[in-house]
Amino acid sequence: MVVFLLVLVVVFALLGAVHWYVWRRLVRDVTVAGSLARRLGTAAVVVLPLLSLAALVSSRAGAPFPLQRTVAWPGFLWLAVLLYLVLALLVGEAVRPLLRAWTGRRAAATVTATVPAEPVSATVPAEPVPATAPADPVSEPASVTGPRGSDLSRRLFVSRVVGGSAAAVAVGTVGYGTYGVLRGPRVKRVTVPLAKIPRAAHGYRIAVVSDIHLGPILGRAHTQRIVDTINAAQPDLIAVVGDLVDGTVENLGPAAEPLARLRARHGSFFVTGNHEYFSGADAWVDHVRELGLRPLRNARVEIPAGFDLAGVDDVAGESEGQGPDFARALGDRDRARAAVLLAHQPIVVHDAVRHGVDLQLSGHTHGGQLWPGNYLAELANPTVAGLERYGDTQLYVSRGAGAWGPPVRVGAPSDITIVELASKRA
Repeated sequence: MVVFLLVLVVVFALLGAVHWYVWRRLVRDVTVAGSLARRLGTAAVVVLPLLSLAALVSSRAGAPFPLQRTVAWPGFLWLAVLLYLVLALLVGEAVRPLLRAWTGRRAAATVTATVPAEPVSATVPAEPVPATAPADPVSEPASVTGPRGSDLSRRLFVSRVVGGSAAAVAVGTVGYGTYGVLRGPRVKRVTVPLAKIPRAAHGYRIAVVSDIHLGPILGRAHTQRIVDTINAAQPDLIAVVGDLVDGTVENLGPAAEPLARLRARHGSFFVTGNHEYFSGADAWVDHVRELGLRPLRNARVEIPAGFDLAGVDDVAGESEGQGPDFARALGDRDRARAAVLLAHQPIVVHDAVRHGVDLQLSGHTHGGQLWPGNYLAELANPTVAGLERYGDTQLYVSRGAGAWGPPVRVGAPSDITIVELASKRA
């Protein structure tokens, strides 16, 4: 408990420091003290993180679904904008001194070019100025406030250029990333050769879809786009490999209904992901069964094309006594037949190797979702995206069809993958 509280304090301190930095660069440095713009900017930097916190905890706290939807859009989008604002502003720190030096040289050149040469008179001596003469009302303020005012003006100009550019980059990046998610996933095709696949199964196509993440933002229209895309590809089998939802059946049941229209000659199969265990896994397993999908909970079926299809529960289910059971799913099978395993998280690939799995199909990573998140994902997963080999087992990881948290993807486009099995006997 003490460690948890310490981590919580560190996280909140870090978020506070990040927001103070954003306020300093985007509000204080670019506005006039006491102005309406500064007051509005300060209010935004206070309100937006509170909305983000509400978006993160509202579902777990059991808040009414309309409230979850209300806070989700601004709260989650701000998290994505904040990431790219900070990255762009940090780049701006390197540009800032260069821009100030350039504006300083331009200002100096302008002053030199506009100040006329002092006239020289050979016949008229300069009239002496009495010691008690008053100071020049123009030249004295210029000597005090002119250069200082010019420097302040240059500082404001530089801050506005850097801050405005950072804001434009962040908003543009998040806007394009949001469009990519709301547009729907694109079809990706991968050929996987398997030694044990019979010649009759050569060209067999499995549609792999993961991480749909139905929730307060992605709803029924998102599901329908996915269903239409899969059906248009005409796969032989459909594999939904976890993280279908972020919420209860009561709230999201209608959003999942289009899944009943999935079509494949050998059916649609489902395994749980970690987010199902945050949302009532048993209830969702029952619901997807009603929609026509067949859950594989540490179970295996023989596919008529000549291979075994197995599925295991996600490792998050271990806290509820429902984790992966490889012995139950694969222990007594005929190892002369090829085995394709559906498992949400790539980290179980080493268990798959020990049980003689030929191909594991997974998701979970989102490919990092928001660059540079892919580098963090690499620390926790053996494969972040794509096809890799581990001993005699091949692992394919989909980037997923939706998004968790911010409905934004940068550098990790969503996909539905058509895995085509290739027989080495063909």
